Amino acid sequence: MSSAVVKLTGLTRSFEQGGVRIDVLRGVNLTVAPGEIVALLGPSGSGKSTLLQAVGLLEGGFGGQIEIAGADATSLSSDQRTLVRRAYVGFVYQFHHLLPDFNALENVVLPQLVAEVAQGVAEDRARELLTALGLGERLDHRPSQLSGGEQQRVAVARALANKPVLVLADEPTGNLDEATADKVLGQFLELVRGTGSAALVATHNERLAAKMDRVVRLHEGVLT
Repeated sequence: MSSAVVKLTGLTRSFEQGGVRIDVLRGVNLTVAPGEIVALLGPSGSGKSTLLQAVGLLEGGFGGQIEIAGADATSLSSDQRTLVRRAYVGFVYQFHHLLPDFNALENVVLPQLVAEVAQGVAEDRARELLTALGLGERLDHRPSQLSGGEQQRVAVARALANKPVLVLADEPTGNLDEATADKVLGQFLELVRGTGSAALVATHNERLAAKMDRVVRLHEGVLT
């Protein structure tokens, strides 16, 4: 057992393309401590998203060992990976992926209902998170009625709704202008720190990475 939220040991991932083997991850070792916010820095195409997919147990096919919240998750079935994700992990993507037919509050309530949280409790949690992100007056607005920055804040609230021990963010401000990106990232970091969650944030932006607790760099499939 490990006290780390995430521990990767010798993680590998390869693909076949046109008969050629491509090694995307080559023996990655990484530990993320409880409450720690780590920036995963690297250019586009460096394998950051693949690494987050491994940590988030979104697919199999990885070599090496993956531990989540102290438990070995390396050889879990698809259904078992789903249960671990639901219990421990929240996701924020570059594109918000909100459900267009539901308002902001409902988008944050829904993942809680899937986790069998009572409706009233889920609504209170959603309202609390969205208000903390400056969206208290926008709860009944659908995604099409929100700005890009507002939509991404809803996505942040959704990721934190079930109080995950780990938040994974893949270029969470990459689709925003610089001023909005700074504001959304600041609110994201403040909220994550306030909840005590750990976070692994993939970015190619050195300036934004510097705002986090620690920076690791992915270069040719190896972390430095």
